Amino acid sequence: MLNSAIGRFRLSGFIEGASLLILLFIAMPLKYMAGVPEAVTVVGSLHGFFFVVYVLVIGYTTLKIRWHFKWAAGALAAAFIPFGNLVLDRYIKRSFPAQ
Repeated sequence: MLNSAIGRFRLSGFIEGASLLILLFIAMPLKYMAGVPEAVTVVGSLHGFFFVVYVLVIGYTTLKIRWHFKWAAGALAAAFIPFGNLVLDRYIKRSFPAQ
């Protein structure tokens, strides 16, 4: 998976998407229902780091394989939607099967 730009993109998308889901469905309820605000501080910081790495990998992938602008814009938009990276990953696997 890490042998190609698409593979690295897919891995970073999975990590970023998972961190968003953990933030939304675990850390936020812990903060507001259980009174543990530290969960959002820690998970939010990690998610922020993973998001920055994801955006950099989008740029790298766009330059490396000469992605069309729609792929880069779609990848960035998917980062803001819960489960968006999983949906995008299905399109990536279909459109770039050899990579």
